[in-house]
Amino acid sequence: MKVLVSGGAGYIGSHAMKELRRAGHEPIALDDLRLGHRAALLGAPLVQVAVQDRVAVEAALRSHRIDAVLHFAAYCYVGESVAQPGKYYANNVVGTLSLAEACIAAGVPVFVLSSSCATYGEPERIPIDEDTPQRPVNPYGRSKWMAEQLLGDLASANQGFRPVFLRYFNAAGCDPEGELGEDHSPETHLIPNAIDAALGRRKCLEVFGDDYPTPDGTCVRDYIHVVDLASAHILALEYASRGGEQRAFNLGNGLGFSVDQVIESVRRVSGADFEVAVKPRRPGDPPILVAAAERARRELGWRPNFADLDAIVRTAFEWSRRHPRGYGDRGDG
Repeated sequence: MKVLVSGGAGYIGSHAMKELRRAGHEPIALDDLRLGHRAALLGAPLVQVAVQDRVAVEAALRSHRIDAVLHFAAYCYVGESVAQPGKYYANNVVGTLSLAEACIAAGVPVFVLSSSCATYGEPERIPIDEDTPQRPVNPYGRSKWMAEQLLGDLASANQGFRPVFLRYFNAAGCDPEGELGEDHSPETHLIPNAIDAALGRRKCLEVFGDDYPTPDGTCVRDYIHVVDLASAHILALEYASRGGEQRAFNLGNGLGFSVDQVIESVRRVSGADFEVAVKPRRPGDPPILVAAAERARRELGWRPNFADLDAIVRTAFEWSRRHPRGYGDRGDG
C-alpha cells in the first residue's frame, strides 16, 4: 500500500515510516518540519506542507495515489496545552478535520489516528480498557478526544471512510538498529531527560510531584516501545484495509512504572548516578495510567516485543550516547 504518514519526520512517525518499509509498504511523509527532522526520513519521500493546508494535502493524496493515512502530526505536551489550549485545538482538532476531509475528497478510505490514553483522564479503574469512560482532564487529552469524535461523525456521514483510533500510553525507546531516535526541543519526556542527566548534559533531573497517591509518591505510567507502537499502526491499517469496522485500541504493556522506578532503570543502564530535584506537580497529570491492551492483541494480532523497562531504556540510552546533538538539523524545524 501507498501510505501517507502525517508527522512522518517526527519521533513516532519516523519509526512508523521505517516499519512500513520493512513490511513492504510504500510510505510518504507529510510534514512541515517545524518539529520534525529531515534526517529522520532516512531518504524517504517528503511532502513538506502542514496538515491544515487542505488544498495541498488533497493534491498530494491524489498525485501519489495514496491508499491509507497514518496521522501522527499533533502537539503532545500536557503542560503546554494547559497554558496554550488554542494552539492544541487549532492543530490537533482542526488539523485532523482538514486532513480527514482531504482524504474523503480524494477517496482515501483508511485513516489511522494516533490518539492517546490522555482521553481517559483520571480513570476510575486500573488497568484501563477501551470501555473506560473518556473524561480528559487537560486540553491535550480533550483535543485527542475531539479528533476521535469528529472522525467518527465523518465516518457516519461518508460510507467507506474507516477510521481506527490507537490510544497509546507512554511512547519510549529508540530504533534498536540505531538509525532513529528521540529528539525534541525542548525535551519534556522523562526517559531522555534522565539519560541526559546520566550523561552529564544537564545538572539535574527535575521530577514534578512526589506526593501522588502511588506507592512511592511519583506518577505511574505504562511505557511502550516506539517500535512496538509503529508495528501496531501497520496492523491497524491492514485491519481497516480488510474492511474492519471503526474501532479503538489501547496500546500498552500493561505494566506500570513510577517515575522513581524509571530513574533507577536509567541509573542501572547507564552505570551513572545523577541529582534529582523535586518540583511541584504539573497541572493535568493523572497519578496512574496503565493499559489493558487485550483487544489489540486479540483483534489485530499485536504482540509487543519490548516489555522489560531496562530493555526499553537501553535503546534510548544507546541512541542518545551516540547522538549527543540529536539529528543535528535544528534548522529544519
